[in-house]
Amino acid sequence: MDKYADMLFRLSLIRLQNVQDAEDVVQEAFYQYVKHGGQFESPEHEKAWLLKVTLNACRKVYRSAWSRRRVDADWLETAQEEQRTGAPEPGPEEDVLRREQRRQLLKAVWDLPAKYREVIHLFYYQELSVREIAGITGRPESTVTSQLTRGRELLRRSLKEEFEFE
Repeated sequence: MDKYADMLFRLSLIRLQNVQDAEDVVQEAFYQYVKHGGQFESPEHEKAWLLKVTLNACRKVYRSAWSRRRVDADWLETAQEEQRTGAPEPGPEEDVLRREQRRQLLKAVWDLPAKYREVIHLFYYQELSVREIAGITGRPESTVTSQLTRGRELLRRSLKEEFEFE
């Protein structure tokens, strides 16, 4: 749990956009892990299995009849804190600017359609390869690559003015 809980929570939060639902999904994933018995070929297999179970649980919550689209105001702050680096303390102006840029980027990722948001999160935040993402999501590698390309383009367009891309 210590090794994967934060990763699974972030994935669930990005997918479901609700802190309570994300916590429930992580709990369900670890329940399934205990039921499974934890017999895996390698640590990579274990990680991939947990990610797949988490994504399936997210889909189940997302499709449930009582599920409604909720925006949790503190999710951005939680995600920002988790994305902090161990870099030296910046000055107050730099810190405010970095936080605002991270907030804008996370909001832009948040606003992507679910299929793009999912692969962008797995690729950049979880640092998984295209092959690993394809295995976890059950999509062909070419589809994952296309979704990454389209997701990046959507992000570039939505952030063009804020970050002055050329």
